[in-house]
Amino acid sequence: MFNKIIKRGHKKGSKTDSNDSGYGNGPSNVTVNHASRTTINSTAANSESQAVNASVGTNSDVIEVLPLLRDVAVSDRPALFLRKLQVCCFKCDFSDTLKGVREKEIKRQTLLELVDFIQAGSSKLNETMQEELIRMVSVNVFRCLPPASHENMGLDGTDPDEDEPWLEPAWLHLQLVYEILLRFIVSNETDTKIAKRYIDHFFVLKLLDLFDSEDPREREYLKTILHRIYGKFMVHRPFIRKAINNVFYRFIFEIERHSGVAELLEILGSIINGFALPMKEEHKLFLIRALIPLHKPKSIHVYHQQLSYCIVQFVEKDYKLADTVIRGLLKYWPVTNCQKEVLFLGELEEVLEATQAAEFQRCMVPLFRQIGRCLNSPHFQVHERVLNF
Repeated sequence: MFNKIIKRGHKKGSKTDSNDSGYGNGPSNVTVNHASRTTINSTAANSESQAVNASVGTNSDVIEVLPLLRDVAVSDRPALFLRKLQVCCFKCDFSDTLKGVREKEIKRQTLLELVDFIQAGSSKLNETMQEELIRMVSVNVFRCLPPASHENMGLDGTDPDEDEPWLEPAWLHLQLVYEILLRFIVSNETDTKIAKRYIDHFFVLKLLDLFDSEDPREREYLKTILHRIYGKFMVHRPFIRKAINNVFYRFIFEIERHSGVAELLEILGSIINGFALPMKEEHKLFLIRALIPLHKPKSIHVYHQQLSYCIVQFVEKDYKLADTVIRGLLKYWPVTNCQKEVLFLGELEEVLEATQAAEFQRCMVPLFRQIGRCLNSPHFQVHERVLNF
């Protein structure tokens, strides 16, 4: 599940002091589907940008036509960079593909140029430039998400796996804005002491809100960006963990519908891997209050693989938690959902492999009672799965 390596960025996340590492081996544990990203060709982009800038006439009062950064003196680039950020704050209407075609293309080319400019790292961004960059990102990505597809159809019990994924119409621009933010965060030239003033708690909370986007491409970017923020901004780590907890609490006990649970669990899998021993009480409470109750929702099959990985990580880190985990699984054991029961049996098998004899003896009576019920199950998949223990 975590066998790919993020190739974005050139600097590994910093290690924290002793008891609050919470980051494991850095961003390598979080996988990003780069197939969802369009290829950005710098040379072609600059050539197209010149052509677009030359072709715009009467619409220049809507989006200002500016020279390329490479064509001005180095001393003039900071001011031009700020003006280009202002251009990118212009929000285009993607509800009509024929509306504002020139403006959309000018903004796209400007975003492409900013991606390359930040990636090159030839000019260090001062505080004003960083502030305006985060403001531009906020204007573009922080928005009210449309109602979920099941809400539009008035359906409550739809299966997320069977739904056609909704794709963001403005992704042509949003992808590039996310790319700018990602490259800004991972850049060696980014001064975290300045950047943390603008990538603050409010910014993190707004990013977490976007994890409910139905567009899988957006969730992939958000997963990578939040993971990189966790690695680079050590001061934000406790807040990020707490904020993710709150997302889970609301999902479990209120709405039971959220598009980004799997991605958040994937980030947490890397974080849990880095927990130092002895494990903090905060982390144990997270296991008991959030991770184990995540077995309750009907849609567990959507994120069970990531959840199971996190659970097993806890047991491997601290074998004394095995009894707590097994009893938690038994508490939420499905009664009428055979497919869910098969998932539980698979997870139980992985937990038992990491369980020591002393912990096993504490919970073996209720455990064997449940296994006995599974052996008598009328469903052949449950029966066969428990026989393969």
